[in-house]
Amino acid sequence: MSEALIFLNGDWQDGTAVREALKHADSPNRLIIAADGGLRHVYALGLRPDLVIGDMDSVSPEQLARAAAEGANIQTFPTHKNETDLELAALAALAQGCKRLWLFAAIGDRLDQLLSNVQLLALPQLAGVSTVIVSGAQRCWLARPDGTDVHGQIGETLSLIPLSASAEGIHTEGLYYPLHGEALHFGTTRGISNVLTAPHARISFTKGLLLVIHTLSEA
Repeated sequence: MSEALIFLNGDWQDGTAVREALKHADSPNRLIIAADGGLRHVYALGLRPDLVIGDMDSVSPEQLARAAAEGANIQTFPTHKNETDLELAALAALAQGCKRLWLFAAIGDRLDQLLSNVQLLALPQLAGVSTVIVSGAQRCWLARPDGTDVHGQIGETLSLIPLSASAEGIHTEGLYYPLHGEALHFGTTRGISNVLTAPHARISFTKGLLLVIHTLSEA
């Protein structure tokens, strides 16, 4: 499989980024993975899961039975475990050879789960794997020192947040507030609310990890 759409049990926020990512559900080489209670979103969208994984503490028993009857792979884990259901789902996707992961409904009313979902982007096994959180009009991914490209519309918001002690040697192209070899430090807010000045922006840096959050224009 080339990519996986992973559905979590957080809040569903419709928007441009979500709708664009959902187009990948039509790909013939994709997996639909429900992380526990994320199965409700899969069925609400009229999709069929290939895998349901987690400790099954939030999934509807009726929907779980339906998924099993439809031939989905059901992988149940103990409640007392070291990984979140999302981490289990991501590792399962990697085991199937997926090189791109789309994460849906990763944002909810629990701050600990939200922060855990974001920092999971730094999981060593995900290095070299395109992993994107989508919610509403926003998409979020982790950039490593080989850099990242952003495609969008002029005027859209782009924020850069270091997830390491610092991200150093940052060079940007196509942004209103440019960086020319400077650093962004963890705990500071300088990288928030930049703006695309071109349909293609480029961010490169020499050291560290950068969280990239792109807010798309609503059509």
